[in-house]
Order: sequence, then C-alpha cells, then structure tokens
Amino acid sequence: MIKLRPLAAASAVALSLAIAIPPASAQWIVFDPTNYAQNVLTAARELQQVNNEIQSLTNEAQMLVNQAKNLASLPMSTLTQLQSSIAQTRTLLSQAQNIAFNVQQIEQSYSSSYGAAAGSGSTSAMVANAETRWQNSVAAFEDSLKVQAGVVGNIPTNTNAMTSLVSASQNATGALQAAQAGNQLLALQSGQLSDLVAVLSAKSRADALEQARQAAAEAQGQQNYKLFSTRSTYAPGTVTMFRSN
Repeated sequence: MIKLRPLAAASAVALSLAIAIPPASAQWIVFDPTNYAQNVLTAARELQQVNNEIQSLTNEAQMLVNQAKNLASLPMSTLTQLQSSIAQTRTLLSQAQNIAFNVQQIEQSYSSSYGAAAGSGSTSAMVANAETRWQNSVAAFEDSLKVQAGVVGNIPTNTNAMTSLVSASQNATGALQAAQAGNQLLALQSGQLSDLVAVLSAKSRADALEQARQAAAEAQGQQNYKLFSTRSTYAPGTVTMFRSN
C-alpha cells in the first residue's frame, strides 16, 4: 500500500477541493419546472392562435371562391332561339289575309259585309258581299293552318332549349348560374304560352268568321225571300219555244 507524506496528502486534498468548488465568477444553472410549464403553455397558445389565423384565412379564401362561383354567369343562352321562334309566330299572325287582327279593320269589314249589310242593297251587291264573306272564311282557315304549322315547327327547337337549360341548371356552380337558367326556362315557358295563344287566336278567328258568314247568309236569304214574296202578281205571257219556218 502506498502511503503519502503529510505534505503531499494536503496538496492532494487542496487540489481536489479546487476542482470541486467552482470559481466565484461562474453562475449556477437552475431548472424551474413551473416557469418551464408556463413557457410551454404560452408557446402552445401562440401556436393555436397561428393555426386559428391560418384557418380563418383559409375560410376567407374559400368564401371568395364561392362568391366568384355565385357571380359566374351561365355559359349559354337560349334567348336568340326563343326570340326567333316568337318572331316567326308573330310574322304568321301579321300575314292574316283579308281581315287582320285589328279592331278597326274588323269593325269596318263587319259594317260593310256582315250584319245588316248582308241583307241590304241590290241583288248584285248582296252577291258580292256573300263572295267576300266566303273568301274571308277560306282565308281565315288557311291562316289558322299556317300558324299551327309554325308552332309545331317550333317544338323541336323549344325541346332542345329546354333540355340544355335543365342540364345547365343541374350543373350550375353558383347561385347566379342557377338563377339565370331558371329565368331562361321561364322565358321559354312564356314563349310556348305565346304560341298556344297564337294557335287559339287563329283558330277562333277562323271559326268566328265562318259563323258570321253563316249568320250573314241566313240574313241574306231572309231578305231575298222578302223581296220575292212582295213582288207583284205574276202575269203569264206567250212564250214561243219553236219557230215555224
């Protein structure tokens, strides 16, 4: 066993103490659990706040995207087709022969050829009026058939437009597109109702003129019978059927 001398032992103890005891200028590192926990909570709150702000910005961006979709216009329009169909029907109505769809012209025609005028005037005048009334009836039935044919011709166009609008409404990306598709469907329905009114008007016009012609014919027949019955008594005369040589 090695034995140290007293001086060497004292030196060794002093050296170990010098190593163990830090110098006066050094600082102690102290761990505070409470302060650490508070710092962690503070950092977590700040992180949560950042996440909330990110989510808020994301929601605002999505809201802007939705607003853009809601303001997007419908990429199609059937207005031109609808206007063309309506214009065609109106053209057919405006081509009504003899007596047009005009109140003043109807009143003038009735005062000159129908009503009391049917049983007045000379025989030649009554025959001319009867011919005019017959021509009016024939022309009115022709006009009615033309309008019906034109409306039937509009059916394929209206059907295609309705199919396109229903598809566009179902695939609309925003409120504006859906509203525009709905408005065009309503406009298409209005156009179809206009065609229906045109057909009924043309058919009713033809029926009314024919009924008026029949009534005028009755009035004219009564007047003719009255004229015939009030003539002077027939005086027989000599009639030569064969000439003698």
